[in-house]
Amino acid sequence: MNQKAVSYGLLVARVVLGIIMLAHGIQKWMGIEGVVGMFEDMIGLPGFLAYVTAAVELVGGLALIIGFKVRIASILIGIIMIGAIVTVKIPMVGFFGNGQMAGWEYDLSLLALAVLLSLSGSHLFSVDGRKSSETQV
Repeated sequence: MNQKAVSYGLLVARVVLGIIMLAHGIQKWMGIEGVVGMFEDMIGLPGFLAYVTAAVELVGGLALIIGFKVRIASILIGIIMIGAIVTVKIPMVGFFGNGQMAGWEYDLSLLALAVLLSLSGSHLFSVDGRKSSETQV
């Protein structure tokens, strides 16, 4: 197996997932009151979980982009994706969506990226990779 190609593939996965999660986190924060209402009224979850979700998406996405604590950020994002699939997507829109909201196939692909990164990490062009190479010198 070409380790260099794998490292670049993981870099692409890390940055793409990071950008997607950062964008969704920013979107949630910009309309956080509506998100809180959705969590409480539509999903039946406590409103504070909207803040937790938005924070994980925002901070976790940024952490993935810069390569900081990739495995931890990926695990947290994976938990958010499982929650989204189970509480919103499966009961409300199904696999392919309903014309107003995407189905859970999209969330499943984000979950797969999160699982990949939580198992493998990604150190190429990352803060964590830089730290580990500095300690080896």
